[in-house]
Formats: sequence, structure tokens, C-alpha cells
Amino acid sequence: MSDLRGRSRVPASAQTGPHEQLAALIERRRGQVFRKPVAPYSAEAFARFAAVCPPGAPLIVDSCCGVGESTLHLAERFPGHFVLGVDQSADRLSRAPALPSNALLLRADMADIWRLLHEAAYRPVRQYMLYPNPWPKIGQLARRWPAHPVFPLVLALGGSIECRSNWRVYVEEFALAVKLIKGIDACVDEYVPSMPITPFERKYLASGHALYRCGVHAG
Repeated sequence: MSDLRGRSRVPASAQTGPHEQLAALIERRRGQVFRKPVAPYSAEAFARFAAVCPPGAPLIVDSCCGVGESTLHLAERFPGHFVLGVDQSADRLSRAPALPSNALLLRADMADIWRLLHEAAYRPVRQYMLYPNPWPKIGQLARRWPAHPVFPLVLALGGSIECRSNWRVYVEEFALAVKLIKGIDACVDEYVPSMPITPFERKYLASGHALYRCGVHAG
């Protein structure tokens, strides 16, 4: 991600559209089960969440939530829902604001949490991917969530899923992956938020970036 201490730049990449290998990668993995073992710290974190939020509760998942500003915003916007924010960085989470009782932050591997949610029959009402690390180099495709082997499970969790980025290619790859995996057409739109809900969103707006969004209802 761009350094929040100065003006940010749009990710520099040789790509001008979705990666030419994305479709082949998704097709090659079709029907395969993602078998990487769940990290113990992720399992312990998930147990804390499961103790306060049962599978039937209306759930919102804020993936890779950073300092938790977006988690707070979503908890206040949707008081009748439980909002789960997840990030892998203890440093970022240490700077999180105080949260209301309908929200929880976990330090965990996001891929692990998606898998554990699915296995435990959680079905989020909403999921957010707000300004994920773009990994913009051509050789970094597999690091992006739309190309990750866990992405079919993200879609299988269902609900309304929204991805935002200041790199249009990333959002286009999200839309393409949704189409290839679920057969759902999703549009990519330029987006101007009325109120930024993450530090990066605020930073990118202040830097004059165009922002892009794709939302899809995955069932």
C-alpha cells in the first residue's frame, strides 16, 4: 500500500486490464479444495469471534480492515448487525478506535477466517474488500484476492460483496473472477464516497485519485 505519511500514487503496473492469465488460473483450480492448514493463531481468534456471534446472526465481514476505522463505520451504520474486522497486522490493530458492542477486531490470516466462516455455516449479509494491497506487478497476480485459491469460498459465503480500489485493474479482475466463478455479471464504476471510511480512501481522495467500486450479490 502507499505510504500514508505523504501524497499517494496510483499503483504503477504494466497491466492496463485484467491479467491475461486470470481466467486460466481460475479454470485450472476449478473444483479443487484449498487445503492449506489453518494457522493456530487464526483458529484461536476465530474461536473468540464464534463465542460472541452465532452463525445465524446478521454478519458483516470487513476483510483486511487495517486500523479498524471502516469496522467502526460499518458497526455504526448497521447497528442491527455484528461487524467482524480482520487484519494480519498487530501494529495496525493496536491503533484501532474503540468499537461498539456489535463489532470485533481479530488478528488473523484473512484466508483462514473465510474458510472457518464457511465451515461453521456463517453466511454474511455483507462483505467488504476495501482497498486491498494491489500487488500491481504482473508477476504478483496470485497474491491478489480475485486470483487467490480462497476466492471461490468468499463468493460461496454469499451476501452483498463490495470491492473498492484506486487501481481500476484490481476491481476489473474482481468483476471478472465473479463472472468466471459464479456466472454473475458485475459492473465496475467510478466512485466518489460522500464520507471516506478508511484512511486509504481519505488519502486517495486527497491525492486526487479516481476511486473504483464493484458490488455484487453472491446469493
